[in-house]
Amino acid sequence: MSDSARPSFVTKVAFGLGGVCETGILAALAGFALFYYNQVLGLPASLAGLAMSVSIVFDGLVDPFIGSLSDRTRSRWGRRHPYLFVAPIPVAICFFAVFNPPSGLEAIWLFAWFLGFTVALRFAMSVFQVPHLALGGELSSDYTERTRVMSYNNFLGAFGIVGTPFVALTFFLKDTAEYPRGILNPAGYGPWALTMALLLLACMLICAAVTSRRIPHLPQPAADTPKFTPMDFVRDIRSALMNRNYIALLIGVFFVSIMVGMRAGFQIYAQTFFWGLNSEQLRWFSFTNLAGYAVAFYITARLHNRFDKRRAMAWGAAALGIIPAISLTLGLLGWAPSLESGWLIPMLMLLGAASSAVGAILAISVLSGLADIADQNELRYGLRQEGVLYSTRAVFAKIDAAVGTFFVGLTLDLAGLPERAVPGQVPEGVLQSIIFIDGPLLVIPGLLAAFAYSRYAISRSEYEETRTKLQAARAIKASRPEPPGAAGMAGAAGGRRGRPGRWLRT
Repeated sequence: MSDSARPSFVTKVAFGLGGVCETGILAALAGFALFYYNQVLGLPASLAGLAMSVSIVFDGLVDPFIGSLSDRTRSRWGRRHPYLFVAPIPVAICFFAVFNPPSGLEAIWLFAWFLGFTVALRFAMSVFQVPHLALGGELSSDYTERTRVMSYNNFLGAFGIVGTPFVALTFFLKDTAEYPRGILNPAGYGPWALTMALLLLACMLICAAVTSRRIPHLPQPAADTPKFTPMDFVRDIRSALMNRNYIALLIGVFFVSIMVGMRAGFQIYAQTFFWGLNSEQLRWFSFTNLAGYAVAFYITARLHNRFDKRRAMAWGAAALGIIPAISLTLGLLGWAPSLESGWLIPMLMLLGAASSAVGAILAISVLSGLADIADQNELRYGLRQEGVLYSTRAVFAKIDAAVGTFFVGLTLDLAGLPERAVPGQVPEGVLQSIIFIDGPLLVIPGLLAAFAYSRYAISRSEYEETRTKLQAARAIKASRPEPPGAAGMAGAAGGRRGRPGRWLRT
């Protein structure tokens, strides 16, 4: 793609609609699925958490295969769009099925249904999500424009985070005389799931259709790129893991994902049983995410213009660890305002918006930084690896989230929280045990992630040096025809395919 061929506003918006699908599904699974199967259907929390965890691990292991396969795909629809068009219908069907198990199932069969359809949903979503994120890394080669592209994805993705609970709590799980906590009403989940499935389907199809106009400008595999094989997949993963900047990001993702995965699982329990909020109050919390993401959308590119991406990552991770713990720590100490005072909800919303803002800045910075790493690896190996880089990162994130989700379920059972618990009647000791882990203890992974991100070393000047060398290598390749089986651009740069050139060390 020509450096001057930047994506239009419409293209960036359409690309961002793909992010709505990812965040909407994640918000539904992390925010509602565990609670629904545990508190509404009566499945033990440890079993519900296990089903979630197994599905996340399976999903994470599949991601690199999809990434490597899409990197090497050659078709009239480019590398990414065949997957963007095939995934939406299976995603919609599986999403609906997760929240519509047959009535009267025994615990083991309810567990099997939950496990089977969450695995299928996550697999179908990976077929869409991995090429979608890789596409975002290809839409621009400019240092700051990449950040803007990912900012659209992140900001519009906030509507998935906001819309999923808001639609549920406003129209389907609202408080009634029979269910003063509407989120415990089993009859609302099916219609909500159908509505969300149709909305997500529309967003995915619009994303695929509009961004397909950019196919002529997107990178294609080199003519000598071999077709996907297991050995090529192994070499692709090895190439990615030889980049020290990439390792720094993976370690940061490791700690952030454990922290975020556990907090997402605990959140609805804390809001319902610790703070005593009902559906009417909960639905407005969705907009704190939107406010935070709007701030990140506005300032992240400006931060990257003034500071290197490394600083945004490190400070973002530290703040993401600390800010969500503030209200819970105050609550444990008895210093938080009461719900009746009228100050509790504003405090929670303000801290929620701040947490969303720093989390979004961190996410945008990491996704933008991955595109810069893709440049380094193209210079080394002669192959664009956005699919592998984004998906291997997702493996770490999802396995860690699976571990976190499993420990959420295990913690709830060990702490003694009963299935179908009644708000206001849960023993104080049970709640304090849960909140201590959700609050002060989960600050530690955020600080460890901040240290890891501080080791990421691609500055703007190093990015510009890499781009200059990459353009020169491309010019050499274009001017000198290669015989069949030639090593490709990496050979011209001084290294065999799959091995780094001697003159570049990262």
